[in-house]
Amino acid sequence: MAKDRSQREDYFAPLRRLFLGVILLCLIGIFLVWRIDSPRVERFRAQVVDTVVPSMDWAMTPVTGLINLVRDFQSYQRLSEQNRELRSELRQMRAWKEAALQLEQENARLLDLNNVRLDPRLTFVTGVVMADSGSPFRQSVLLNVGARDGIVDGWAAMDGIGLVGRISGVGRNTARVILLTDAASAIPVTIQPSGQSALVVGDNSPAPVVDFLENREMVRPGDRVVTSGDGGVFPAGLLVGQVAEDPSGRLRVRLSADYERLEFLRVLRHHGTEKVEDHGGIVGPELPPQQAPEAPREGTDG
Repeated sequence: MAKDRSQREDYFAPLRRLFLGVILLCLIGIFLVWRIDSPRVERFRAQVVDTVVPSMDWAMTPVTGLINLVRDFQSYQRLSEQNRELRSELRQMRAWKEAALQLEQENARLLDLNNVRLDPRLTFVTGVVMADSGSPFRQSVLLNVGARDGIVDGWAAMDGIGLVGRISGVGRNTARVILLTDAASAIPVTIQPSGQSALVVGDNSPAPVVDFLENREMVRPGDRVVTSGDGGVFPAGLLVGQVAEDPSGRLRVRLSADYERLEFLRVLRHHGTEKVEDHGGIVGPELPPQQAPEAPREGTDG
């Protein structure tokens, strides 16, 4: 076995040397042919290129595929980066959209506050809702206006559309508003167009109850409910809501004020209804004594 192995090595060693020598000579020849500046050699080089290069397309296929793969990967990477940027911009746009919607709602509410038609003799103070009580048994909110702004207990508070409640508790810088939905709230109202008088009584539900109604048959769901002004608590004619009927058949009021978005409230300055003490003054003004008509004299000579 050792002899066979040594014989093989003695046989292949000269072949390897010969093969390396031939390759070296071919490389030197190719180098010399490519370096010789001669028209004949140039034509030879052109013929060699035309003959060999087209047949080497199969060898360039893996290289071309690898290059295309690298380019596709780079393109995918750029698309991924653009996708991340677009998602980030989309999140920003959603945030801006939410802010724009909030501003639009706030602007609409302020416009409603400005466009509410009230008695021109009534003035008002607009306050911002700071917080609510957070109790299911007490429906109230806190405003950022108080005694320094002239707020008095009992004054009516409205949003941009309808009556919200009344002032109940005034501090120097804040005031609490008891909502119409509170169980302690009961206001006299008039139902239009029938003119029926009633009380709207809160029961801690979104729709207060219509109680002490004069004639139930004259009232229909959808009728307009406004304050009556009885008792001098609220000025007359303030919109409260519309009559609605619950599944049990009891009449309630669907409030016009948006209680879910109480942001600004208008507190009406109401100093009570002027009391009439001289009923004769309603017919006409009192005449001075010198202008009073003289009574006819009796027993005068003819």
